Amino acid sequence: MFENLSSRLERAFKGLKGQGKITELNVAETVKEIRKALVDADVNYKIAKSFTDVVKEKALGQNVLTAVSPGQLMTKIVNDELRELLGGKTEELTIQGNPAIILIAGLQGSGKTTFSGKLARYIKSKGKSPLLVAGDVYRPAAIDQLKVLGEQVGVEVYTEVGSKKPVDIASNAIKHAKANGNNVVIIDTAGRLSVDEEMMNEIALVKKAVNPNEILFVVDAMTGQDAVNTAQTFNERLDFSGVVLTKMDGDTRGGAALSIKSVVNKPIKFVSMGEKLDALDVFHPERMASRILGMGDIVSLVEKAQEVFDQDEAERLQKKISRNEFNYEDFLNQLQQIKKMGNIKDLMGMIPGVGKAIKDVDINDESFKGVEAIIQSMTPFERQNPDSLSGNRKKRIANGSGRDITEVNKLVKQFEEMRKMMKTMNKMQGSGRKMRGLPFGR
Repeated sequence: MFENLSSRLERAFKGLKGQGKITELNVAETVKEIRKALVDADVNYKIAKSFTDVVKEKALGQNVLTAVSPGQLMTKIVNDELRELLGGKTEELTIQGNPAIILIAGLQGSGKTTFSGKLARYIKSKGKSPLLVAGDVYRPAAIDQLKVLGEQVGVEVYTEVGSKKPVDIASNAIKHAKANGNNVVIIDTAGRLSVDEEMMNEIALVKKAVNPNEILFVVDAMTGQDAVNTAQTFNERLDFSGVVLTKMDGDTRGGAALSIKSVVNKPIKFVSMGEKLDALDVFHPERMASRILGMGDIVSLVEKAQEVFDQDEAERLQKKISRNEFNYEDFLNQLQQIKKMGNIKDLMGMIPGVGKAIKDVDINDESFKGVEAIIQSMTPFERQNPDSLSGNRKKRIANGSGRDITEVNKLVKQFEEMRKMMKTMNKMQGSGRKMRGLPFGR
């Protein structure tokens, strides 16, 4: 996502490197490259031009401080304007009510049903009791799919056998929610292959009947400007409250994300990447702007880690590391925790400077399987006592894991280097604590 745009913007800023000051000429050249990069990313030309006009005006109005280079200044200006283009600030989901009602809209194939399941999981994690409603009566597979998703996330799915009236289903589902203590109702509606009058009339009737707190328009980010045009049509009829961009992990240039707020003046509330039910993120304009410019997104990375890692377990592990008792069992547990956080390449891309370095590197989540197989082929004693791995033990582990002995030796070597590094860091921290105990160390 945004990889091509990021590299194009970086090349645009290079023209200012080594320049002593901002001039009309070097700004014009940089701005021209930025505009080309945005248009190539499938951003509407008018939006791209308006964006770069503002950037140019702000850049020419700035005096470059001695501590800041023209390139750094332009990056800061573009970052600020990208944040505004993406919506400016994070817009929270409204889930207050008895019950709160969320209506899901969009074209067929945009990922509405999968998103409904992800949203139910997300809302449940906030301590709410959601109810999923199968309101797509034209595609039987949609009802079955929603039932499967509901079972996977532990959320009830309301269906009506034989009913063909989405308005009645939605109204009855709300009555059911009130009677059964569900405080959020998520209504999945029918999509079409293209916008048509029948579809728009039907969902407008559902809106009128249930008076939703939120109407979320789900759009396939891979469709670029078509997605923006469809959003505009839906918004004219529904006046939706927010946008959800799905398939952001696909071959998307990012044009929909960068254009949609300007066109419909509605915030992007969620972005969805992948089929996993935990692959749903609240949209943060400032963080996305930073990622586009290769600055990483440490805040999101930390939040993902906090969702997965247990505080008590972290403290227990810290004590083991301080005593130099970190073993293969601990290492395996950490690998499995990291995998729960999501796609490894996406996670590494959140670290400043790393995204650009690994953009052409194929990092497969399956690459951990070999390491896991090796550790799982060890006996409990061997996992807990890393120094016990003799040559014969390594051969047995290689045979048991189906891996080559060189892979086992490589893992053992890397593990030992990691333990040495942990030991060194502990000594440094210990020295620091001793220094703080001295009068001049306070």
